[in-house]
Formats: sequence, structure tokens, C-alpha cells
Amino acid sequence: MVAASVTAPDDAVLRRVRDLWETVSGAAVTFPPPGSPAAVVTSPGSGLCPPGWVGIVALGRSAIVTAPDTGVARTLRQAFSTLPADALTCADTVRSVLPVAEVLGPATLAYVTEDAFRPVPYEGGVERLSAEHPDVRALLGAVGPADAEESGLAEVTSPVFALRMRGETSEAPGRPDAGPPLLAAAGYRHWPRDTAHLCVLTAPERRCQGLARRVASAATAHALAAALLPQWRARPPASRRVARALGFQELGSQLSVRPESVPPSA
Repeated sequence: MVAASVTAPDDAVLRRVRDLWETVSGAAVTFPPPGSPAAVVTSPGSGLCPPGWVGIVALGRSAIVTAPDTGVARTLRQAFSTLPADALTCADTVRSVLPVAEVLGPATLAYVTEDAFRPVPYEGGVERLSAEHPDVRALLGAVGPADAEESGLAEVTSPVFALRMRGETSEAPGRPDAGPPLLAAAGYRHWPRDTAHLCVLTAPERRCQGLARRVASAATAHALAAALLPQWRARPPASRRVARALGFQELGSQLSVRPESVPPSA
């Protein structure tokens, strides 16, 4: 059987993505040469993970790791010294060499350029709203805290691109003029290095109907028109499938862990 071929990422895109995560790390760190041990640095203000945690980003066969203090950094250098970069975002692998209390991830990191983007026709149904629009807030409230936080939609800095079910009425109390409820919405948060971090949310009962693909396509097109690099960070397989359908290419992954010796952040 012949193995499926994988398209190598464009060098310029990979360099841009590495620059992004080096900046987000909050420390003077660079991705080491492929195949080298991970670069471990102390960065209490790291954007790779929650405060007090360990953040790991692997791109190809190279990885950077941020630690909350020098003691943890020393432990990580020793624990990770013999592990390949792509293994560092596997929670079970990290647990095998480090006592871990909590884990976030792993999440894949995918990106798309204008020439690789595969847009979905809007069919006249996607509308543009402000991030503060009451119907956007209503969708966030309807899906529950876990889904709302996972989506990141509450933190977008772009317009929100949304779909409604026409003919349905809103049940929002105190809002007799509310439109039909939103079924799906997407936007992005402007990250460093001219990156657009995509945020997508679909009402639970409307998932697997192609709605996320339509609103995400609109948000991605808006980001590309602004000369931004769209980024899709996903954990659920369904989210990864949507990204791939739009032309996003997975370049790496991210994992955050809290070692047992580090107390939970407030």
C-alpha cells in the first residue's frame, strides 16, 4: 500500500507561524532545528498556556516549551531531552515523563493562504453583525459555558458572520423585536504577527449540517482580504474536518499541562 502524500507547508508560511508562536511565548525563544530537543524557557507571562502552567507548541519536528519558573524549566529540560518534538503534544507521552495534574488539549494548529482557500458559497444567507449584537450574545448563552469558552466567539475583534433559521421566532425575554435565533456564527480575534484566530460556534442541535463551514468561510475570506493569516486551533475532530474542507493545512499542535507541583491558577 502506498502512503498518502502530505503537501509540505510553504517555507514563508511556516516561518510566519513560528514567528507568531515565538512572540506569543512572551520570551526570547526560537524554534530549534528539526530533530533537536525542544527549546525550554522560563516565561511566567506565556501566552501558550494558562498562568502557572507549562505550554508546548510543536511545528513539524521542532518545539518550544514555556515554564512558569526556573525550577520547572530545569525539570522539563531533563524530562523532555530524549523525546521527539511531535511527541511533546501527546498528553500520554508527557505524563510518562512528568507528573501532571491537569491537561488542556492537544489542539491542532492549521492555517490557510489565499491561494489554498476553498470558500463556500454564501447563498445570500450569511449576515454580518457586531460582536456585541444581542443575538450573538444570545447564541453564546444558549450553548452553555463550556461550548462558549471553547469557541472563543465572545472575544472576537472582527465582525461576526452568522446564519439564522428564517421563520423561527426568538424567545429572548424582554426582546420582542429580536430576530430569529442564530444557528451558527464565526469571527476572528486579531493576534500578533497579523494573524486572525478563527472562532466558530454552532447551536448544538444544528451541528453536522454544514453551517459552521459557511460562517467560517465568510470569516476566513474577511481575514484574507485584510491581509491576515487565518489560524484554526481545534480539538474536536468535527472542527478539524471543517477547517480541512476550507483548505486549512495542519502545521502543528499545542498542549498545556499543569505539573502536580504547581497549584491551579485563580
